[in-house]
Amino acid sequence: METTGQSVAVVRPVVIQGGMGIAVSGWQLAREVSRSGQLGVVSGTALDSVVARRLQDGDEGDHIRRALRHFPSQAMVARVLERYFRDGGRHGAPYRPQPALGVDPSPAAIELSMVGSFAEVWLAKEGHDGVVGINLLEKIQTATLSTVLGAMLAGVDYVLMGAGIPREIPQLLTDFAAGRTGAISLDVVNATRTYTASLDPAALFGDELPVLHRPQFLAIVSLHVLAAFLNRSDQFRPDGFVVEGPLAGGHSAPPRGKMTCDDEGNPVYGGKDDADLAAMVAIGLPFWLAGAYGTPERVADAVAAGAVGVQVGTLFAFAEESGIRSDLRLGLLRSLTEGTLAVRNDPRASPTSFPFKIACIEGSLSEPATYAARKRVCDLGLLRTPIEREDGRVAYRCASEPEHMYVKKGGDSADTVGRMCLCNALLADVGLGKVRKNGYAEQPAITLGQDLSGPERLAETHPDGWTAAEAVLWLTSSLPSL
Repeated sequence: METTGQSVAVVRPVVIQGGMGIAVSGWQLAREVSRSGQLGVVSGTALDSVVARRLQDGDEGDHIRRALRHFPSQAMVARVLERYFRDGGRHGAPYRPQPALGVDPSPAAIELSMVGSFAEVWLAKEGHDGVVGINLLEKIQTATLSTVLGAMLAGVDYVLMGAGIPREIPQLLTDFAAGRTGAISLDVVNATRTYTASLDPAALFGDELPVLHRPQFLAIVSLHVLAAFLNRSDQFRPDGFVVEGPLAGGHSAPPRGKMTCDDEGNPVYGGKDDADLAAMVAIGLPFWLAGAYGTPERVADAVAAGAVGVQVGTLFAFAEESGIRSDLRLGLLRSLTEGTLAVRNDPRASPTSFPFKIACIEGSLSEPATYAARKRVCDLGLLRTPIEREDGRVAYRCASEPEHMYVKKGGDSADTVGRMCLCNALLADVGLGKVRKNGYAEQPAITLGQDLSGPERLAETHPDGWTAAEAVLWLTSSLPSL
């Protein structure tokens, strides 16, 4: 890719592969999509946990250590490897706890987060000149600075963010690219003052800091109204949008107006929840459509409506390079081909209070008995909420933690009903789940989109599964030659 100064030449893909789960959209999947000429995206969620646990499992294939040999500060790398790398794996020992990223994170937490995002992006970009992106959640604010900086050190081409209003990210990317301190505001419940987090690349790396290039920023929105708001300000304006409908996997925006659910417990969406595509075109920035756009015809429909292309996740979750544990992925594929796979949009599962898609599969937290068997514990804290206590100090609470602890921190016990510990469950999805001292193994919770028409159709010709490259070829088959 050609670059000029601190700006990366713009490459606009037709297909953006969605950034799914924790390491479901891992570097292997993103690399193959990028090598196929489209935008491969790694999930930026919990990459500190991912790198720490993979190192403790022995770093099979030397992938992480190979990437980290290119990290600008080998002193940071040495500290991380000394703490987490276990030659030959853990031999049954539990995963070592890691420092949490809070309002005022420790240097060790910042370094682990940067190293994790660097490795994931570097590996996704290795061996080709395609474009690679990283997907973040605005809700996980305390990880944003270190994750973004680590990704930029690895040369990430796109940053995508949803699950909130990401108005501060364009300026953050500009500041980091210039070698300046980057800062974002932090949402703290009961705050009596303004909370901000900042990170200074020059102070962290000194003379080792390389020239950083500013990636393109795509804001993930559900409605044209938010896109228009972000477009009004030079400071807030992204480089483009992903317009995500309610059928998309993972977290989705709640319905506008009063929440009502159908007989199966899914939130009911109406016309007010549909983006006005003519209004999106009028904004004048490039955009991609997501949520039920996983077939060649829907890709063509999106382009005809004025979009650059589409973002697709679920089709790639089934791909061979997907990070989902192979036994789980093959089980999903069997259920898909048998016509028994169902995906529920659970309004209670996520501690964020955003509806969250859960695939209904045996042995996962989607089953009431499996959910009930798990003792409530919050020991990763990715989705916890900072709260200011009466003494002015900051504490953290999560609606999936034990009820009495949540209430003690000022929460409403009703908010804890039906909540899942998505942090531990999503790590279990990719084979990095924790086994506790009492022998309990964390169980998975698979997220997929509710529109399964794309995977169902591709399974007709690929009943044993497909590769990421085959998915890209199929999705773009109705378009003129690219």
